[in-house]
Amino acid sequence: MNPPSDRKATVSFVSLGCSKNLVDSERMLGLLAKDGFALVPEGQPSDLVIVNTCGFIDAARQESCEVIEELLERKRAGGVKGVVVAGCLAERQKDVLLEEFPEVDQVVGVFGREEIAKVSRRILGGLEEQRSLFRPAPVRAQEDRARLRITPRHFAYLKVSEGCDRLCTFCAIPYMRGKHVTKPIEEVVAEARELAADGVRELILVAQDMTYYGVDLYGKPRLAELLRELDKVEELDWIRILYNYPNYFTEELYEVLGSAKRIIPYLDMPLQHINDRMLRMMNRRHTRAETEAIIRRLRATMPGLVLRTTLIVGFPGETEAEFKELLEFVEATRFERLGAFAYSFEPDTPAAKLPNHLEEAVKQERQARIMAVQQPIAEAFNRTLIGRTLDVLIDSPAPAGAGGIPEGEGWLGRTYADAPDVDGLTLLVGPDFRPGDIVPCEILDTRGHDLIASPLAPAPPRRKRPRPRPRKRPASSSLTILDGMG
Repeated sequence: MNPPSDRKATVSFVSLGCSKNLVDSERMLGLLAKDGFALVPEGQPSDLVIVNTCGFIDAARQESCEVIEELLERKRAGGVKGVVVAGCLAERQKDVLLEEFPEVDQVVGVFGREEIAKVSRRILGGLEEQRSLFRPAPVRAQEDRARLRITPRHFAYLKVSEGCDRLCTFCAIPYMRGKHVTKPIEEVVAEARELAADGVRELILVAQDMTYYGVDLYGKPRLAELLRELDKVEELDWIRILYNYPNYFTEELYEVLGSAKRIIPYLDMPLQHINDRMLRMMNRRHTRAETEAIIRRLRATMPGLVLRTTLIVGFPGETEAEFKELLEFVEATRFERLGAFAYSFEPDTPAAKLPNHLEEAVKQERQARIMAVQQPIAEAFNRTLIGRTLDVLIDSPAPAGAGGIPEGEGWLGRTYADAPDVDGLTLLVGPDFRPGDIVPCEILDTRGHDLIASPLAPAPPRRKRPRPRPRKRPASSSLTILDGMG
């Protein structure tokens, strides 16, 4: 199985799941590149293909399994020589995965990612006696620097902690990713500076539980202190904070959120429900009254705040009255961004053992009712932006014909109100922009979740950044290797 000695071994990569998983994928890609693998776009012939899977809920597991089967079909057809399955599904199902997919060459758990290059070399060397690699959850956060990024150069995710101590009854993440482990402040700041030097303008902070940051390592929440330090990284323009549980909002944190120069007024706060009995059944450790007090304080602290949340409907035992309470809460609170999900039965979680599981049709009907209430709220918020001047971060050229704009003259971007992949886009005209430009625009109109904008001026000059060291770039790949790859 060894590649010819006159060429590098080639590997392609598929990354599934959340932004935390994406950081793991980028770290594995960086390790493979550093080890000398030639990285090729997914879908092209390669010696190996690696899929970093998601195992969070049933729909995600099904998607992961479909991708694995597709990759094995390519292996049977000779398109790849080996298939490696890594990540959360591998961790959750361990050796059972090899029983379901016996043609998979290697299964690598979440915490085996640092050994991905060694595993890949073993496969290409024909060593097949050990086909699974699992490591215990680390006692300190793993190194995420020297990544090879999949995101566009101008934005990046930065994982500030790993794992979760919440033990919500519906969630299997602690079983896959272990207990909460904080990445030290100095390491997060160093990683942020590395990303900024590589061209990042929007830094997106992610964790399983953002507001819990620091409790395990420092004995108390330290998110406010971390944000103060990140706000000093002058090359950054926007800092966006995701996964803020409605706990540990300290006075210092409110002060930082209201005063920082680079933290944009956008917060993601996964609530899941608002009825107190449902919150207890979910083991969420907060009440409706506490949640509403936090929301009021945040909106008073951060003018123009865009608040995103996620909700679960159809949790075991949820009554029609409890669902209606949630529905009325959504209507009254008017979240600018909201996603609702039907409860997913997860056999290895405490919620699976609860009585009174609801029929799937009931769960789906409640999800539709929540979104029917939320849709006009989101559209009404977008209409409040019409006539305002907002900065738009350019992400990419618009597809041909988008919005009736001539090919080559349209661009897709985002205002502060929209996070990548989960929220809307802004369409504007201007042939001279580049991805990563931040352009002042007048918002002209809305189209569902999206905005139409007109540039008011050319993109301001970008800040000077430290001169990067020479980069190694994989042939025929759009992926960028960060400084620190050696």
